[in-house]
Amino acid sequence: MKQYLNINDITNISETIQEAIELKKNPYQFKELGCNKTLVMLFFNSSLRTRLSTEKAAKNLGMEVMILNVSNTWNLEFEDGTIMNLDKAEHIKEAAKVISEYADVIAVRAFPSLLDKQKDEAELILKSFQKYATAPVVNMESSTAHPLQALTDALTIEELKKTQKPKVVLSWAPHPKALPHAVANSFVSMMKELDVDLQITHPEGYELNSEIVGNVEVSYNQEEALKNADFVYVKNWSSYQNYGKVLSTNSDWMITQEKLGKAKFMHCLPVRRNVVVEDAVLDSENSVVIQQAGNRTYAAQVVLKKILEEVRRNE
Repeated sequence: MKQYLNINDITNISETIQEAIELKKNPYQFKELGCNKTLVMLFFNSSLRTRLSTEKAAKNLGMEVMILNVSNTWNLEFEDGTIMNLDKAEHIKEAAKVISEYADVIAVRAFPSLLDKQKDEAELILKSFQKYATAPVVNMESSTAHPLQALTDALTIEELKKTQKPKVVLSWAPHPKALPHAVANSFVSMMKELDVDLQITHPEGYELNSEIVGNVEVSYNQEEALKNADFVYVKNWSSYQNYGKVLSTNSDWMITQEKLGKAKFMHCLPVRRNVVVEDAVLDSENSVVIQQAGNRTYAAQVVLKKILEEVRRNE
């Protein structure tokens, strides 16, 4: 693996999931692979699980880790041909190359503005690092994708599924803020690659990018969609068509124990209790959000392992 910008960088998803499961059994078995290698993690946005799990994954492989909150450094310029006489002190062309002098792998986290769809979908920050860095780049969540989370979700479902082809439902839930589409986009893309019966349910007006959804069944009736589900993945996202807008905060879409039934409850976290999901669900045995969060380490670790193996082959 030369990079991990989206799930398409995985050549065999089923094999990668099994490899992550094996890493979980013995996380330190490849500690020599990352010896004398450095992961530089760049955060344009705050993080809890992604930051800690990716750092732990790197250290499990023997890597050194350096973390930079980009808000604490120079404002970076990403546009070409700009006259830099305002607030931008350094161009990405220099910054990415300089960081590559310190890093064997660069991991980047940058959220969308949710104001300009075209600009967000251009993935300017992530693709600029891909273009100008000389070290492999890992996407720790970008404007449109969260491939580390999607791999985590696939790993969790594989560990817990009771049937060969489980019914998996992605359900929108209310939230007071406008949130990105990245988690939902990558979850749908990942589930389409697996042997699952995937359905999506949300209120009208919250349709995701049709190029990502494809032929996946979409329902505007949440309770109907949730019937006989094995896994219910809950996530809020803002409107895609009316880009970045909150069209509804209808509490009727909150996940309750009655709606969930016997299904496993999944969420990427953080989650707002009694807004997105009621306490009774989160505090029940059907909630697997902690196992999900724990698996973030092994999803990141298998990605870093594959990248390090590629680096070693090219040395």
